[in-house]
Amino acid sequence: MQHIINRFISYVTVDTESDPNSDTTPSTAKQWDLAYKLVEELKAIGMEDVTIDENAYIMATLPSNVEHNVPVIGFVSHFDTTPDFTGANIKPQVIENYDGGDIMLNQEQNIVLSPNYFKDLLQYKGQTIITTDGTTLLGADDKAGITEIVTAMEYLINNPEIKHGKIRVGFTPDEEIGRGAHKFNVAKFGADWAYTMDGSQIGELEYENFNAAGAKITFKGKSVHPGYAKGKMINSMLLASRFINALPENEIPEKTTGYEGFYHVTGINGSIEETTVQLIIRDHDKEKFEARKERVKKIAEEISNDFLEQFGEPVAIAEVKDQYYNMKEKVVPVMHIVDIAEQAMKELDIEPIIKPIRGGTDGCQLSYMGLPCPNIFAGGHNFHGKYEYVPVESMQKAVEVIVRIAEITAKKYNG
Repeated sequence: MQHIINRFISYVTVDTESDPNSDTTPSTAKQWDLAYKLVEELKAIGMEDVTIDENAYIMATLPSNVEHNVPVIGFVSHFDTTPDFTGANIKPQVIENYDGGDIMLNQEQNIVLSPNYFKDLLQYKGQTIITTDGTTLLGADDKAGITEIVTAMEYLINNPEIKHGKIRVGFTPDEEIGRGAHKFNVAKFGADWAYTMDGSQIGELEYENFNAAGAKITFKGKSVHPGYAKGKMINSMLLASRFINALPENEIPEKTTGYEGFYHVTGINGSIEETTVQLIIRDHDKEKFEARKERVKKIAEEISNDFLEQFGEPVAIAEVKDQYYNMKEKVVPVMHIVDIAEQAMKELDIEPIIKPIRGGTDGCQLSYMGLPCPNIFAGGHNFHGKYEYVPVESMQKAVEVIVRIAEITAKKYNG
């Protein structure tokens, strides 16, 4: 346990926040700090063919120790953290033998992690939990996954009596801004299938995810003196407000669950002359997903039409770009790879929680790039904010799942 704690803390204390406004890969130079550290660590534990390319994509190999041909499997995680909340100067707190009560994250600011609000905490009573200090996120998304993969590979190397085929591991930048798989070299990776260790609570096993798009709507206005503005001023901020109010009020993240899709406004920046609204569009169903994108465009078009005579050109311009698609289409034809993960969990007395991802992983894009890639729990909760935490026992179980998947695959295909 202490080995996992030490490794995890050594990763999360390196700031690797990604930046959606950057055009480079990785999007922030500081991601290289952890990338280089991981390369050296993979070499130190005995992995082979350890490489890092010009975009900070890391790959490494654990050679097969069985005679017969066994499919090459992979395990993938990302090392960036979300720009939604600061990942600088993370000070993890280790809570041993959690008593089921409130956890004071920050006395000075009275920030409390409470099971009264975050009820999942209660299932980890008696366990060791790593939290934030209330001023940053933790980075378990997805440095818990990296910790688990590295630890599992180290365990297999130190226990060669455990039979397994060739295993490839891959660590990516910029997953949190939707670009984690964009420059992933699937052919170089050379796996028949892989698993992202990027889920949440223990037991999660996912092969369905949202279809995803991002939208930027630019609103144009006219600024004149407010005392003489009648019939002349067009306030672009009010146009933006009208746009937001035209979206279905119940189809937002805080009012949807399961397979229900949503519109989510993620940012507004404006003045009288120009305002931009950023939002994301999500739906598991492809037809509904397409309809949502069209709705965004239609609302913008209707607003523009109302001002076309006055303004002479569109006052609302919608740019909608697809980000990733539901991996279900690519995984269902090879469902045995999900079955293997499910079997591994059951053999370890972990109850599989098979449900759709209300989000995405690198595996979504990788599945469409020719690498079927279901998602397995990494153990963390409350990602992307100051209430993020991870039970160490969940990370331990994730390590065991990786090892067991390798064993089951070898046994299944080894003669």
